Amino acid sequence: MKKFLMFLLALVTSLSIIGMANASVLTFDDLTSGTGIVGAIGTYGGLTWSSDFAYMHTPTYNPTDPDDGYNNGTVSGEYVAFNMYARSVAVSDTEFDFTGAYLTGAWNDGLNIEVKGFNNGIELYSTTAVASQYSATWFQFDYLDIDEVSFRSFGGTPVPDLNGAGFHFAMDNFTFNESATVPEPATMLLLGSGLLGLAGFRRKFRKR
Repeated sequence: MKKFLMFLLALVTSLSIIGMANASVLTFDDLTSGTGIVGAIGTYGGLTWSSDFAYMHTPTYNPTDPDDGYNNGTVSGEYVAFNMYARSVAVSDTEFDFTGAYLTGAWNDGLNIEVKGFNNGIELYSTTAVASQYSATWFQFDYLDIDEVSFRSFGGTPVPDLNGAGFHFAMDNFTFNESATVPEPATMLLLGSGLLGLAGFRRKFRKR
């Protein structure tokens, strides 16, 4: 019985590790390379990005102004995503879990970014992140079982002496899971309970 319990613990732990390992981090550095504003993201990482969700090569976009939020918001590599024309943008797919991302105001400090999660058109989550212009900030959302996440930016205070203006934001390291491939905690608990029940039945059966 002791060996069986140790096996059960190892199995549940392994399932938890597999769930974390399935997380995908989209850095935008493995898209088609280019300089300045490269273009719309389109389909990337198995997700569909709305037409105004674009990406850029930050060192060459605005080389005379290295303090814009695109440069400040670059966490990995040299590319970031951004909302072209400061428009509302979205990412969609079949069900997925949105863990979080790094967000930065391109021109405004304290930029408000309203992030919503939907499933089949029904709003399940809504969070307003307040992004700095001076450095990238990680925001943990943990939106589960959604098929769309939207971003709408507004407000904040324009940073002086920058060669641009507007409610644009930079995004890096978009992190998500495909829901269907990740064991939920409740599923693992149910599995564990079932195995414990089976162990008790086997023990009772042997005593007869």
